[in-house]
Amino acid sequence: MRHLPTSILSVITALALGVGIPVASAPAAASATAAAPTTQTPSASATYTNPLPLDLGGGRTAEQCADPDVIRSQNPSDPAWYLYCTRDVIDSSLRNPDGSLVFSSIPSYRSTDLVHWSFVGEALPTRPAWIGNGDMWAPDVAYVGGRYLLYYTATNTVAPGGGSAIGVATSDSPAGPWVDSGGPVVEPMPTPGSTDPNDRRWVYDPELLTVGGAHYLYFGSYYGGLSVRRLSADGLHSDPASQVQVAIPNRYEGTHVIEHDGWYYLLGSATNCCNGPLTGYGVFAGRSTSPTGPFVDRTGASLLDSRVGGTPVLHQNGNRWVGPGHVTSTVDAAGQEWMLYHAVDRTDPYVAGAGTYTKRPVLMDPLDWKDGWPVVRGGAGPSDSPQPAPAVVAGHHPAYLPTFVGPLPRGPKLPAYSDEFGGHSMDPAWTWLRDPGPATRSVSGGVLRWQMQQADLGPDAGAAGLPLRALPTGDYTVETRVSTTVPRDGCCQNYAQGGLVIYQDDANFVKLAVTSIWETRQTEFGKRETAEGPGYPTYGNSVGGPVGEWTVLRLTRSHTATENVYTASTSRDDGATWDTAGTWTTPLSATPPRLGLVSMAAAGFTTTFDYVRVYGAPRGKGGGS
Repeated sequence: MRHLPTSILSVITALALGVGIPVASAPAAASATAAAPTTQTPSASATYTNPLPLDLGGGRTAEQCADPDVIRSQNPSDPAWYLYCTRDVIDSSLRNPDGSLVFSSIPSYRSTDLVHWSFVGEALPTRPAWIGNGDMWAPDVAYVGGRYLLYYTATNTVAPGGGSAIGVATSDSPAGPWVDSGGPVVEPMPTPGSTDPNDRRWVYDPELLTVGGAHYLYFGSYYGGLSVRRLSADGLHSDPASQVQVAIPNRYEGTHVIEHDGWYYLLGSATNCCNGPLTGYGVFAGRSTSPTGPFVDRTGASLLDSRVGGTPVLHQNGNRWVGPGHVTSTVDAAGQEWMLYHAVDRTDPYVAGAGTYTKRPVLMDPLDWKDGWPVVRGGAGPSDSPQPAPAVVAGHHPAYLPTFVGPLPRGPKLPAYSDEFGGHSMDPAWTWLRDPGPATRSVSGGVLRWQMQQADLGPDAGAAGLPLRALPTGDYTVETRVSTTVPRDGCCQNYAQGGLVIYQDDANFVKLAVTSIWETRQTEFGKRETAEGPGYPTYGNSVGGPVGEWTVLRLTRSHTATENVYTASTSRDDGATWDTAGTWTTPLSATPPRLGLVSMAAAGFTTTFDYVRVYGAPRGKGGGS
């Protein structure tokens, strides 16, 4: 949320793809006592380390703050920032009388340095009557007309047919108390294109933008897509007739809008927020000269297109943090923008005693601008080491200076590991696992054409076949250029795909492919693993840049002492520009993985591979062939 003309930014809000936040079966008791307000003495040399500490008092620290939103107080006598989180468990040691976890309803915190936060209280400790047994997620707080407005997702309502909606509460202070308005700002509504009146779209994740005195409220999620409406002057009512769709369904949630250099940047989070160590959430942007769009990415692809646009802003980078997303932003005293977001610690992913209930602490890193597009920490992504802290005293020079990250370099081409598909057959170095038969493929004109199989990879019987070959023993980059016969538009060819796989076995691999997902065409970077054992997630995915008629897929392998580190990139302009799809890690193994190709998950289509090229490590970067 941007309040023009002030410099304070605020928030996105989001839910998960397929995985909701559990709701306590018993009414949640007050989950913490407000910590005494603290005043920090800022220093130009101060540092911080993720995750941000959220002090609950009594020596306790909040375990998470999902879907964060931040706003700065407009009261000169209270020069502090306030942080709000989705309704969630913040202290797993607390239990209701029946033994269930205690949920805090939009917990809020106060800070004078953006690093150290003290608990203020629950913004909405009691459910408003109009939401029934619904939950309250994804707060967005704005200062409108001399008071504060707290928008939130109501996951259900008592209206006929139920359905999710956007609610709002008001207060004279960012610390509350908050009084609910008593009804929805945006009402439940049918899913676009559905003829079933009980089929309700996801009216989630409010985000307020104010431009020249006019208020715009963004909302929506995967089921139904993203939309925007005009609000009344007091911010308490919306105009259904003004509603405009701004993003296609099944791609984005958790809108955050930033105005920069005459553009409105719509940021949205994609894939699953809450999948333990296999969470692949990430953030993308499109921009427009109008608050109502259309929003397009740097390649010109629209967020409304079936080949959905989106320029990457934030992805996991191979350290302990996975699934970064649902962002909000603010500005420090030196003018540096900062992005706050939740992520998952892959070494400690779950709420204690709650099975696979994924824990999402709050992180912060600088928001920079590169060639007119937002990036986090110069493109390096989530930090996991001490970083220069925000400047909170006017006149302090910024301690943080951006260092921008470019595409990963590659070394020389390794012909022994590559195939240009010359002649009339594949290179003999390929060996088939579960060969679907020579009638399913052909090599001619310098390309491999391979019919898709109605099967997928995985440990179950009937897994798809794939050609495999050895990879270099050191670090390397693999590239292929692919096209599929899946129609450009329309639903539904789930999950027709073609691309690359780094294959350990059927239960452990990483995969980068052009994929059809409902009405969208996306580049998907997935990982399957069995390390956690039965009952835990086994597959996670992130997504990359837009699909073209031809799309170049690139996987770059580096390594640590214990892990393979695979970073994915995609290009729809034959490598002139690259979009990241994030990083997955796998354990080092005595048996090295192999390179494979996939053309699978739906019958009746064909994947065409222009080439498969393997490159060694850059000179001086180690590795080998």
